[in-house]
Amino acid sequence: MSAQPPSSAAQRTSLAEQKDALITASFEAGALKFGSFVLKSGRISPYFFNAGLLSSGPSLHPLALAYAHTIHADLPAFDVLFGPAYKGIPFAALACMTLYTQYGVSVGYAYNRKEVKDHGEGGNTVGAPLKGKKVVVLDDVMTSGKAVREALALVAREGGQVVGVVELLDREEVGGREGVKSTVQELEEEAGVRVRSVLGMRDVLGWMEQRGMGEIGLMREYWERYGVKA
Repeated sequence: MSAQPPSSAAQRTSLAEQKDALITASFEAGALKFGSFVLKSGRISPYFFNAGLLSSGPSLHPLALAYAHTIHADLPAFDVLFGPAYKGIPFAALACMTLYTQYGVSVGYAYNRKEVKDHGEGGNTVGAPLKGKKVVVLDDVMTSGKAVREALALVAREGGQVVGVVELLDREEVGGREGVKSTVQELEEEAGVRVRSVLGMRDVLGWMEQRGMGEIGLMREYWERYGVKA
């Protein structure tokens, strides 16, 4: 990862401001919803986040800025951003471009195919080569961590080394193997990589409190029951 001094544009908004803009855009786009949602774990959640609905300029712009800020501020040097198909593909492309335009950081990006291509250039990945490269994996919302573990295995098969994982939203919930640690904490210990998130449930709670939203009561109850307190 090559870097130059951050441009003045990169310093115009703080990470807190970027998070606020991203949550607002997500809510307006319908990506962040409040209600009653059954998760894969069986829990009844008072909120749900569908990153696939971040599909317009006004919603993708704060997402790209926040991803780039998080990657640039809190991860070791790397060569390639890897976005697992499908949602991770546009996120990796946006983050790759924004790292360059905002921070002068030049890295490549790559993604996997759902099915291995047996003609043309072939292979299981598209974009920057992974062999011998340090890689950061992007994810949207980590629940069981299955998608990220699959990505880690794929990068390893391609000869790359994962040095970090960045997820869009960390639900910050217990419910892993020990019932105390979160999926993120377990993955860090298991894979030995740094896992960071653009947003956490606590960011969503703070955003709601500032706006006096009526759903905040149910969100606090859910946090008290399932939130990681450490």
